[in-house]
Amino acid sequence: MMMYNQIREDTLYIMLYAAVTVIAMLASCYLLFRRANAIAPDVTPPVRLRRWTAAFFAVFVVNHVWYMGPTFFLTSSEDIKITNLVGGLLDCMTFFPLAIVVLLTMLQDRRRPLWPVAVIVAPLVVGMVWSVATRSEALVPVLIGYLLLMSIGLIIYMVRALRQYGRWLRDNYADLEHKEVWQSLAVLAIILLGFCIYVSSGEGLYYEYLLQLFVVVLIGYLLWRVETLSELDTPQSLEVDEESLMIEEQIMNNDLGLLLQQHCIDTHLYLQHDLTVIQLAKVIGTNRTYLSQYFSSQGTTYNAYINNLRINHFVSLYREVTASQQSISAKQLAHDSGYRSYSTFALAFKQRMGQTVHAWMHDMAE
Repeated sequence: MMMYNQIREDTLYIMLYAAVTVIAMLASCYLLFRRANAIAPDVTPPVRLRRWTAAFFAVFVVNHVWYMGPTFFLTSSEDIKITNLVGGLLDCMTFFPLAIVVLLTMLQDRRRPLWPVAVIVAPLVVGMVWSVATRSEALVPVLIGYLLLMSIGLIIYMVRALRQYGRWLRDNYADLEHKEVWQSLAVLAIILLGFCIYVSSGEGLYYEYLLQLFVVVLIGYLLWRVETLSELDTPQSLEVDEESLMIEEQIMNNDLGLLLQQHCIDTHLYLQHDLTVIQLAKVIGTNRTYLSQYFSSQGTTYNAYINNLRINHFVSLYREVTASQQSISAKQLAHDSGYRSYSTFALAFKQRMGQTVHAWMHDMAE
């Protein structure tokens, strides 16, 4: 009660609390109703992810408004306890499952079923319903322990899912910029950090300030992550019987190297930005399944194959430029070699050549 009295007398905190609520509401409306991308105009984010994130912000607004009761208006200890229990029930029914759904929706290699999320949070909901019905907080520590275990399990699952997602990206896309989502683990870490602050802070007005600032960081981060993530088409594998696949694979593997030379290397098709494995397969007259199997049989991935061609092209351009004593930047040469982002090129170059671009250029100049 003493903490609530301090909050009611702190005008700055009241203003911060209201501002955070408004920010979350504006973020939700922005994702729902604005068509254009204000953060990354050249990126088309996934519509499904925008909607789920908007829903996440919206339920946060509802829950934040609900907690205004015990924070600013209620004075009875019993009323505050019941209101907080109902707020905990709302969190279990909306906030936590939507946070998980947002994380899963960031992974675009396949559309994962969402019903397991409901199964996971069901014990929390049942426990909070019992707590509200009995007006007792006795079960709350047990539910907090379950939430911690659920979070640990989610981290383990996300690490595994992100590794699979990374392999899928390398098998299907030449350019990984705006596609990788390892940052989603950071989102999860932020959520867990906020939860740890929530359950371990105890009394103290400083905690309330810290929690509101954490929410602002989370909203800003999610907005950035959603708007800078490209929407990807999920390739569907062809369904063929195993015997036909083996026969066709033997035939195609003999010809794919020649077809790639004719239609990808000789034509410089690999310089096309965001060239996907499906597009390349159509150009050479095969399908994604056979082409991916061909790269696998060669001990490489589609991404590594395209990057190798692009870096070789960069090396060739650089030698031509230095031979003619022209003045041109490495950034421009990287763009002419098929890279939209210099940072993406620099990383691929270092992985391929074993040294940075500038170190390599310095060695070449000697």
